[in-house]
Amino acid sequence: MAFIIVEPCIDVKDSACVDVCPVDCIHEGEDQYYIHPDECIDCAVCEPECPVEAIFEEDAVPDQWLDYIEKNAAFFEE
Repeated sequence: MAFIIVEPCIDVKDSACVDVCPVDCIHEGEDQYYIHPDECIDCAVCEPECPVEAIFEEDAVPDQWLDYIEKNAAFFEE
């Protein structure tokens, strides 16, 4: 199961999550970071490191940010 980065990351882009990722699956986008679903090993090390609590397991994304699941997938389709 992939992890998704949602709205609180927008324009904050604190790289604490990137720094702890053991497989370098977190990629920088224009306005936020994205977690590559095929590269992520579901270790969850990034989740507690996010200072704005913007990282969730895909099945735990709050309802108001469900559209970020598709946004994340679209980022890696390019």
